[in-house]
Amino acid sequence: MAKSLEKQALFRHQYCRTGNERRVKEIGIRKVLGASVSSIVGLLSASFTTLVLIAAVLAFPAAWWLMHKWLDNFAYRIDVPLHLFALTGLFTLYSMLAVVGFRAIRAARANPVESLRDE
Repeated sequence: MAKSLEKQALFRHQYCRTGNERRVKEIGIRKVLGASVSSIVGLLSASFTTLVLIAAVLAFPAAWWLMHKWLDNFAYRIDVPLHLFALTGLFTLYSMLAVVGFRAIRAARANPVESLRDE
């Protein structure tokens, strides 16, 4: 089982590295064609924002249902506040935008010649 997990982790690492190299080259091409830093940051942030929102839409109802069923087993019952999920979603979105924004700005300000050297 450990070997299976190790192989899966190596596959994911290789897949992510290949995807990152493709993204770096895409950003380099966009920079050469005249894209601004803000347009590149917006493009990268929009794709990750979509993924976070899809994950939230799928996870929040399941989490609410599981918490509701689990809390029904206690003598003193409380309701699961829905604003807790909204705050969690906003915090996750803010964290993602901070990380992706920082990485996207760093990538967009890089010299496009460095990323396109192998082409």
